[in-house]
Amino acid sequence: MQQQYFTGTRGGNCPSVTFQDALLNPNAPYGGLYTLKNLPTFSKEQIQSFANLNYASLAKNIFQSLGLGIKDSILENALKLYENFDNPEIPAPLEKINETLYIQKLYCGPTRAFKDMALQPFGSIFSDFISNSSKEYLILTATSGDTGPATLQSFANKPNIKVVCIYPKGGTSDVQRLQMTTLEAKNLKVIGINGNFDDAQNMLKTLLKDENFKATLEQKNISLSAANSVNFGRIAFQILYHIYSSLQVYKLTKKPINIIVPSGNFGNALGAFYVKIMGFPIQKIWIASNSNNILTEFIQTGTYDISHKSLQKTYSPAMDILKSSNIERVLFALFGENRTRELMENLEKNKKYSLEKSELQMIKQYFEATFCDDSYCLETLKKYATMGIIIDPHTACGIKAYEQIQSLDSSIPCILCSTAEWTKFAPTLTKALEMGDLSDEEALHALAKKFSITIPGQILELFAKNEIHTQVVDKDLLPQTILQWL
Repeated sequence: MQQQYFTGTRGGNCPSVTFQDALLNPNAPYGGLYTLKNLPTFSKEQIQSFANLNYASLAKNIFQSLGLGIKDSILENALKLYENFDNPEIPAPLEKINETLYIQKLYCGPTRAFKDMALQPFGSIFSDFISNSSKEYLILTATSGDTGPATLQSFANKPNIKVVCIYPKGGTSDVQRLQMTTLEAKNLKVIGINGNFDDAQNMLKTLLKDENFKATLEQKNISLSAANSVNFGRIAFQILYHIYSSLQVYKLTKKPINIIVPSGNFGNALGAFYVKIMGFPIQKIWIASNSNNILTEFIQTGTYDISHKSLQKTYSPAMDILKSSNIERVLFALFGENRTRELMENLEKNKKYSLEKSELQMIKQYFEATFCDDSYCLETLKKYATMGIIIDPHTACGIKAYEQIQSLDSSIPCILCSTAEWTKFAPTLTKALEMGDLSDEEALHALAKKFSITIPGQILELFAKNEIHTQVVDKDLLPQTILQWL
């Protein structure tokens, strides 16, 4: 494919924005997101040829087909980081649970969550892109628990890059917090805010658009970027594992697959959406939510309404989100820039928007959705643990979608994206198993002993480290706190 250019989801003048441009400066016109102008579609013969490639070769072929224009040496350096995962050949392995359920373990990287799949290579490519720049870059990231540790780990001690990670105080597990607050590198700053993840993400988006903030950075010769999935550099690498898993299961079953995605900010699901558009054997993408079921409501009714909702804390905190950023890229792909801008402006002004009936039918060609509450989550964790299958709470929410699919058609093979290792939510598992109200460290050791499983060294060592980043501020003080650190 020829050079791919990117466009803003809400329109505007975006001449010749390349992948590198969109990665370094993800702030598109009118507050939109950069997204692909064109997606390739593959023939059955091409798709069959991809099925026999290893993960790294598949990545190179897909990125070439997408026309991202990444130099071979830069992509090679990025893909080598997968060699540090549990299985150097297969960074996102599949585990067959039964004839119709495969769990894709997306948590086999350094921080034990699926964000490593994108952020490990993302950090490498970003660094290579700016290697000859005279400027420094400030990378902002907002986290509900997994993006933060993965971003910090990826960019620690990288030259000419500073990272500020924003997380909601009390809105992550202890392990997730320690993965951020104990990480020692001069170019990293972790700031807790009094608020929830939506507050953290809103602050990130506000700062990306704040001309005064950016002007102050420019005076310091610093450019501004982001590592959340508002940055398409993240999405590019999430496309890959959906292609890999769908091809592997299709080879075994010879049937189109349902992909189940426990979803909050919708970046993971967006990757699967693009893969389906490109012609890979995906029947539907099932979205699994918790009690913050805004995505389920939207996909079932066509109305996205947060005007009457308040965020609920659940046992699956990475999905405790009401404003799901990457829905916008789906709207653009299906309805175009003008309609997307209209809908997003309605959301910003009225905290709601509604699709036409025909538009909802288009959404339903790609997506189905369901949700579960905390009681179901705990019951599912216990049920699978008694089978010797230890999963985390987000994966348990995904099981709800699998059971619903089974009730409709028990022959459809399903891939459930397991987005985090159990070690990040051990107290929730011990609660489900009625083992008592334990701390993270106590719960980890209790579960390891009960099920004869190993706790990864990078998790265990967190409890012996000092917390370096302890600052917590009101969200309104965030800009000046960042500037003072710089």
